[in-house]
Order: sequence, then C-alpha cells, then structure tokens
Amino acid sequence: MTNFKTIGLIGRLGSAKVVDTLKRLIRFLDDHGYTLVIEDRTATVLLDHGHREASRQTLGEICDLVIVVGGDGSLLGAGRAMSRTGTPVLGVNRGRLGFLTDISPNELEERVGEVLAGHYEVEERFLLDAEVYRDDVLVGAADALNDVVMHPGKAVRMIEFELFIDGHFVYSQRSDGLIIATPTGSTAYALSGGGPIMHPKLDAITLVPMFPHTLSSRPIVVDAASEIRIHIGETNEAYPHVSCDGQTKVVSKPDDILYVRRKPQRLTLLHPHGYNYYEVCRSKLGWSSRLGD
Repeated sequence: MTNFKTIGLIGRLGSAKVVDTLKRLIRFLDDHGYTLVIEDRTATVLLDHGHREASRQTLGEICDLVIVVGGDGSLLGAGRAMSRTGTPVLGVNRGRLGFLTDISPNELEERVGEVLAGHYEVEERFLLDAEVYRDDVLVGAADALNDVVMHPGKAVRMIEFELFIDGHFVYSQRSDGLIIATPTGSTAYALSGGGPIMHPKLDAITLVPMFPHTLSSRPIVVDAASEIRIHIGETNEAYPHVSCDGQTKVVSKPDDILYVRRKPQRLTLLHPHGYNYYEVCRSKLGWSSRLGD
C-alpha cells in the first residue's frame, strides 16, 4: 500500500482554515510530484488549482489514497464512500475533537510526508448497513461508520418498539429511541447516551437506549456479526426517523421493521507512526486533566 501515486483531496466546505490547509497540501504534493484529484465539491472553494476534478465515487475508483481535511464529520462522509472501493483514507484535523482526523495542521507536511514514504499504521473500521422494510418491501437503506439512530425526529414523543438480536427476542421498550453504534461511534452520540467506549479493534456493536421508560434498561454490547431487528410498534403516534451518522435517511411508520447489520466492506484508515488510541482519548476527552488544574 506504500506506492501512492494518485491522491484525492476532500475538504470541509465553509471554512477558511480548511482552504488554507488544502492549499498548503496541494503545494506540498505538487512539489513532490504526486498526481492530484480534487473532489468536485471541494474544488468550488479552490480557484485555479489546476488539477483534475472528480466526484467522490470516482475518487475512490482512481486514487491510491484520499486525504480528508476537516473534522470527524468530513471523514465520516468520505469514509462511507471510500469503504466501497477499499481506498485508504488519511485525516487532517480542522474540526473540533478529531478522533478520526489525527494529523494536526502544524505538522502537515512532516506527517503527510511520513505516510507517503510508507511510515504509517493501518487500521480497519467496520460500518453498519441499515434497511427499513414496510410490508416486506424495502423503503429505505443507508450505511453508517458511527451509528444508526432511531429517534422521534422533531416530535417529543416516546417510541414503542421490540428488539430482536439474531432472531431472539430481547425486550419491548418505550423510549426516545435507540443508538446502534460501532466502536468508531462509541465515542460519539452513544457516549453522550451513557454507552461504553469500545476499542476500534473490537468486533462488537453497542445498543444504547435513549431515555428509556425504565431504570433497568442499560446498554448492551453484542457481536458485530449479529443481525439486529427492530419492530416499530403498531400503536405509535410518532413516525420514527432513522439516521445514519447524524443524517436522517428514512422516516419510518408504525409496524415498519428496521434491520441493522455489519457491512461487508470496511474502511481502511491510515495513521502516522506513533498513533495511540488511548492517547487520543486522553487528549480529546480530557482524561489527563487533574482536579484543581
């Protein structure tokens, strides 16, 4: 994987800092003789860049590596697309937390140069497929790197649903919904809901109830190969939304069935040498802070 010749660039729109970092990156890669392809939407903020432009899908098909400049949200979108072609992704952090985009702008040339020279660590992350069926007909599908969330949408109403794992009935629940998260998503929305932090190497999925109407409902961690089935109660007044990585993909109806399964394709993430997941948690979640500091 060290023979990177054609490199795709994706940047978060609406940020002057991202544009500055992209221009620095383009200069650096041009100086070192790489072939660059700029994502067409990203190209709209880069006037006269002089490189080929292509859709995100085409980037995955023709590039040896895709570099994402932005926050974790930018990498989630790019990661979903690149998982379909197996194209590795490298993240430069221009967001807030940066769990996935771990190269800081002040180390841009040095760290990217190391990766392009073959000095990097490879990590694979699995994704989730979500499908909603109505009367045995597929009405919506999407994939997620972080999480699939069933929630009431704008309505402030509880949802009644039944949960099945691998065909086994688990529970009936009244709550604001359910977060189904990968290890990647365990430090995102699921963490706010009281879910556990899962190391990225774990092949597991966590199910985190959102404000359940019982004190005994707790997060459940299951094998990532499990089939998760949610039957939305027929008596619901709410029309639950199904969101993937924070974007609503399907508005379901009472009696619909939501299936969530591990996606066959995985995302390949590259990190500079020295990457340490626990160090990332310490810095991003404030674990290293001491009382009184």
